[in-house]
Amino acid sequence: MSRLQAVVIGGGRNPEHEVSLASAAAVAAGLDRSRYDVIALTIDRAGHWRDDAGIEIGLARAIDVLRGCDVAIPMVHGRLGEDGALAALCELTGVPYVGSGIGAGAIGMDKRVTKLLANAAGIPTAAAVLLDRTTAHAYRFREPVVVKPVSAGSSVGVSLVTSAAALTDAVAAALAVDDHILVEERLEGREIDVAVLRLAGGATIVTPPLEIVVDGVFDRGTKYGGHAVFRVPAVLHDEERWELERAAERMYDALDCSGVARIDFFLTSDGPVLNEVNTTPGFTAQSQVPRMFAAAGIRYSELLDLLVEGALAQRQTADARPDAPPSAHPTQQVEGCSASPEIMA
Repeated sequence: MSRLQAVVIGGGRNPEHEVSLASAAAVAAGLDRSRYDVIALTIDRAGHWRDDAGIEIGLARAIDVLRGCDVAIPMVHGRLGEDGALAALCELTGVPYVGSGIGAGAIGMDKRVTKLLANAAGIPTAAAVLLDRTTAHAYRFREPVVVKPVSAGSSVGVSLVTSAAALTDAVAAALAVDDHILVEERLEGREIDVAVLRLAGGATIVTPPLEIVVDGVFDRGTKYGGHAVFRVPAVLHDEERWELERAAERMYDALDCSGVARIDFFLTSDGPVLNEVNTTPGFTAQSQVPRMFAAAGIRYSELLDLLVEGALAQRQTADARPDAPPSAHPTQQVEGCSASPEIMA
């Protein structure tokens, strides 16, 4: 079989630029070269598109590259990437792409809307107050809270506030990232992540849960400073595991996600409480999602194959609809992709 031409997109014009570069580099290195010809595209901090040699090529040329490939793998976390922007670009160019579509990306990026959707699906969330630049000054500290931007990832702008004196700086840090912020109740419980993957045939893989063990809040410094311990699979009672996995799958379906998504929870004495959804989760070998799939017996390169196969199948399904415009990309199947029997059982 001829190799597929895969374009991996990294970088981005947001505070998660470096994290996105790391994810894109890991994906590019992890793709099996016997199956793929890999092309790297990078969006620099100013929003300019660059080729794999670092030369600025502009948006028009980047679109030409996308139109000439078999599959795109966007690894741009945060705004103007994960929020549906790159999914929209891929849809407009007609290229199959890995990951969730426009709607799921946009909703997953907006924590206030995610809460509404989760509650409608019967999944509890932490009580929160929505503030902006005109209302934040009126908020009064009463008890420990978590302050976070509405639309940001990688724990950018997230602070645990345990005193009134610390509130002003926490609000300012969050407002530096977004015009809207959430002030959430601090939940007592274990931080547990679950990854969900929809396969090409429609079956779903739900990974073993991963626990994040950290002193305090899982903020940006803790996440990337090596101060957190990941335990996978998390030590859980059967009922706890079942509740987490079913809640993750319900949230994935409620958002209409595609590819892989990471669903983050607090496991409280009352059961799982949704923290957030990541439709473009971190993808270095040290990130939570690859760790969870490794615990399920799926190697990194195999996970990438499953994602590509799912993207190609999804495009094929879309092209088969009666109202679908002609596709610029005939779909292909990647040989050898299948979930391990243990996962599908």
